[in-house]
Amino acid sequence: MASRTKPFGNLVAAAALGLAVATFGGLSPVLAQDQVRTEQIRLAAGTSDTTINDSITGYENVLYRVGAEAGQRMKIRLDPSNAATYFNVYVPGQGPGEEALVNSQFMGPTVPDLNIFDGVLPISGEYTVSVYMMRSAARRNEVSNYMMAISVEGEAGDRVQADYADSLQGGPDFYQVVTSGGTLNLRSNPSAGASVVARLNNGQNVRNLGCRMQDGRRWCRVATLADPGFEGWTAGDFLVEGSDDPSAGADSNSASSGSGAGASGGDGSTMIVRFPAGSTGTELTEYLQPQASRRYVIGASNGQFLYFRLAANGPGMTYVIYNPDGSVLLDEMAAVKEYRGQLWQSGDHVVEVYNTANGAQSYNIIFGIE
Repeated sequence: MASRTKPFGNLVAAAALGLAVATFGGLSPVLAQDQVRTEQIRLAAGTSDTTINDSITGYENVLYRVGAEAGQRMKIRLDPSNAATYFNVYVPGQGPGEEALVNSQFMGPTVPDLNIFDGVLPISGEYTVSVYMMRSAARRNEVSNYMMAISVEGEAGDRVQADYADSLQGGPDFYQVVTSGGTLNLRSNPSAGASVVARLNNGQNVRNLGCRMQDGRRWCRVATLADPGFEGWTAGDFLVEGSDDPSAGADSNSASSGSGAGASGGDGSTMIVRFPAGSTGTELTEYLQPQASRRYVIGASNGQFLYFRLAANGPGMTYVIYNPDGSVLLDEMAAVKEYRGQLWQSGDHVVEVYNTANGAQSYNIIFGIE
């Protein structure tokens, strides 16, 4: 898991990006699919940098993807245990085997020293940082442990200055929400730390008001089709081209408000989980009708640990845990498997409990935050 770090020093000031080193992009080896690992970089809300501790062996190649806008400054510093380890940076839409924007083996205007990159980005979108070892070390199956610091600095502009190839400018008139059955948070600003305006349903159509890169990912400003409706920002990872049909998606003609406690009794309801004063957990006894679900909302911060246990009085009970931005933290799990893990976002996490059996069931659930 990526962790925050302090800015990594005063790098030599870089001129505007030149493509003189791009011709060296083919120096990293062409890899088999099972040798490539992809990691998505998310910057914590309100921060501009992160630190990654990772390792590669032999011909293994790790691709780190991070979003940024044209005109922002990206800085990367790689500190490997194996001196044969380097990185390439690719513009949105490009990757290993194609022309690289920069190769950290070769010093130049944006590479003031080996394995250091400091440059102003030419277009908006999701950049790829490819970490690999030279063939001489890879063929000996050597290991490289490394620390890599990445920062994206500078405010994103009011308007995205790029073409539609990066899916930021233009795009469809309408999007459709695609989740794993849960809801997607609609936020007041393009950040996972912003307050929740409403929750959008899976399959719901919304109007596209434009997208931008923020906190290392694509955020889109959308409006619900109800009148009156809701307007705000949501993670673009969970949007596909949609239509102007306001009835698509269960109950999608009116998104649910992001404020208030919600009901705790009926099936399909939402409950805000609150701990007794001075405690770090709570236990609830509930029931569900067959083929129904209930959502439990619990606030927590990046870096804290969440504990959840579902004790069912019959078969067919499962649960899913969602991050505050609507992405899946833990996909569908059987009731017999409890969860304890470190969180990487701040805000309202959602645990959705499902009764897939043919009869009503009672159950106990335990929540804990440390």
